[in-house]
Amino acid sequence: MTFCLVKRCSDTPQLRRVLQYKMFLRNIQNDNTTHILLRHRWMKRLPVFSSSHKMVSTQADKDTIDLSKFSTDRIRNFCIIAHIDHGKSTLADRLLEMTGAIAKTEKNKQVLDKLQVERERGITVKAQTASLFYSHQGQQYLLNLIDTPGHVDFSYEVSRSISACQGVLLIVDANQGVQAQTVANFYLAFEAQLAIIPVINKIDLKNADPERVESQIEKMFDIPRKECIKISAKNGTNVETVLQAVVNRIPPPVASTNDPFKALVFDSNFNHYRGVVANIAVFGGRVRKGDRIVSAYLGKTYEVNELGLLRPDEHQTQGLFAGQVGYIIAGMKDVKEAQIGDTLYHQEQPVDALPGFKPARAMVFAGMFPMDQSEYQGLRSAIERLTLNDSSVSVQRDSSLALGAGWRLGFLGLLHMEVFNQRLEQEYNASVIVTAPTVPYKATLTSAKLIKVHGSKEITIVNPAQFPDRSVVSEYMEPMVLGTILTPETYTGKIMTLCLNRRAVQKNITYLDDQRVMMKYLFPLNEIVVDFYDLLKSLSSGYASFDYENAGHQAADLIKMDILLNGRPVEELTTIVHRDRAYSTGKAMCERLKDSIPRQMFEIAVQAALGSKVIARETIKAYRKNVLAKCYGGDITRKMKLLKKQAEGKKKMRLIGSVEVPKDAFINVLKRTEK
Repeated sequence: MTFCLVKRCSDTPQLRRVLQYKMFLRNIQNDNTTHILLRHRWMKRLPVFSSSHKMVSTQADKDTIDLSKFSTDRIRNFCIIAHIDHGKSTLADRLLEMTGAIAKTEKNKQVLDKLQVERERGITVKAQTASLFYSHQGQQYLLNLIDTPGHVDFSYEVSRSISACQGVLLIVDANQGVQAQTVANFYLAFEAQLAIIPVINKIDLKNADPERVESQIEKMFDIPRKECIKISAKNGTNVETVLQAVVNRIPPPVASTNDPFKALVFDSNFNHYRGVVANIAVFGGRVRKGDRIVSAYLGKTYEVNELGLLRPDEHQTQGLFAGQVGYIIAGMKDVKEAQIGDTLYHQEQPVDALPGFKPARAMVFAGMFPMDQSEYQGLRSAIERLTLNDSSVSVQRDSSLALGAGWRLGFLGLLHMEVFNQRLEQEYNASVIVTAPTVPYKATLTSAKLIKVHGSKEITIVNPAQFPDRSVVSEYMEPMVLGTILTPETYTGKIMTLCLNRRAVQKNITYLDDQRVMMKYLFPLNEIVVDFYDLLKSLSSGYASFDYENAGHQAADLIKMDILLNGRPVEELTTIVHRDRAYSTGKAMCERLKDSIPRQMFEIAVQAALGSKVIARETIKAYRKNVLAKCYGGDITRKMKLLKKQAEGKKKMRLIGSVEVPKDAFINVLKRTEK
């Protein structure tokens, strides 16, 4: 009976169509090509199905771009530099749209800002490359654009990007005018002898004053007014003129395809499946898929698996030629194999290595430890891969009695440190404890024993716990920076007071026009590294800008200050302070720790000490149960007995109890409020 019922159901035309479709799907499962099921007559009543296989580009698609037809005189390599929030990424979006690299939609906002941290903070953290094809006067040009960060903490990204370019677009906000990082980036490009095209952006704003900005550019940079291009990147106004200026005013790269292959690795990142993806600028010759190339840094040989352009997504080509910028994948599986600044060349044609880059000078150091020591190996792998993508971070091993094994990392600034920590959490799901940031001090030793141990009379101290005692040191030195502040004239008085409170020495003051002032101060680095920038923005209603450069070390009266919790020193909160500031800094740190550490069942004494001398103290009161609640009356001795018993219990708990310091307290404890 059942067999007959199944046979009768299978005779229906609808069921036959479904069975035929299932058999068809089975037959195509092992096929790698893309299949689209067309609507046949026998499937009139069935919907159209398409397989879920991933699209695979055919060989014809890969060869649509023939890069060999672009001789060096039709290649332009340039980057966009500016102060933070002057519209670099917005201009990059318009250039990508106008050249057809991306579709023109309203969703195109900071397309090249690919990292989650960039989207959340609204700033560019990582330099990104994009290749554009632009037709001008009957000729097609290959334009290689690099969008760079604007914050001072990421200036190393700018200097690396400049090495792959022959010109720059210097963007200046028509409302804010020339800012501190505008000046710093201009001199980076000027020293590299690049062609500089000044672009005044945001002319559509109500308060825009392009004429005033033109005069600032002429006075500061000695660039004639007529060379400035006025645009609105948001609305696309006059952006076509920028592309024409790139072609006409930026020189082509000096390279030849007849020379031996030579390329500079100016950026790289790690892919879990393909290994290291290196961004290269080709300075001579050509490279094709399947070529054997050698790393000048390690001497290892690799086979080119894939190469191409970034448009801004990866677009494979069969080769890269002299003067071009692209990406290359050559089977580098170890993060240590792709060094920024490395030179690549053909195995059969060795060449002299390119100069590469100066190593970044770390300005801020902080300890980084895993939340649990079982996560040490995973965190080490995450840090190695992230430092491949951000080569300005210096890494050395460290250990702490309280936190175990970890690392002491060097950063270019506090924002750089916060972004690095955020990227670790978002991209690698790593949870870490970051200790209070410090700066590198120097000390001149007098003890022969210590000189023998360290191998030098002068030592650099990056960990405050290793700060040598005054008895074995003839002189301490602290790092100094030359800070540049640009501000409206209205806020000059407040900013001068702030600088003097931070032990700064005024070096110069210049009036750019009747509204803007440029001030130069010599600062101790530890006075500005944590919260100076935030306070400067607050005092100037967000109008002032700040930039700094290294100015060596200077002798200072320094002393190590320990923070004690119930008499036990917390190594991670140890700081080095100027003797004149020891009391005020210690008192402020104790007050902030009192607010940061949660209350316990026992009393916590928070103390700041210079050696054995306690200079400040705050007490975190214990949670206290009302043990007298059940006593309605009676003799006072009964109540005293209960209170004494409770006090003894609290005392015992205080001896054996441990205090956990929240991870955000390590940075919050150093921030101060100017009065």
